Amino acid sequence: MPPRWPRKPDRTDPAFRKLDDRMNFATHVALFAASNSGVWFVRTLQFQTWGWTVWLTGGWLTALVLHGVYIFAIADYSTATETTSGKGFAKK
Repeated sequence: MPPRWPRKPDRTDPAFRKLDDRMNFATHVALFAASNSGVWFVRTLQFQTWGWTVWLTGGWLTALVLHGVYIFAIADYSTATETTSGKGFAKK
């Protein structure tokens, strides 16, 4: 059953952004797993020595790891405060 959001979805809502980013990451993982397992299955079944499969898997895995590091370690989902609301050097 898909997740339900209790209020109107809004990208400025930190909780919604966090959930949306994690769902996008889960989609990324699912596409990686499905595509790469298919490519490696065909490669093994056909007894091929495709060199590009290693590069495809390695490159995509690197992108997946970077995506995960950003989502789980770097992304800031806090609400904008008075000092970070874009006022620049305006006097207080």
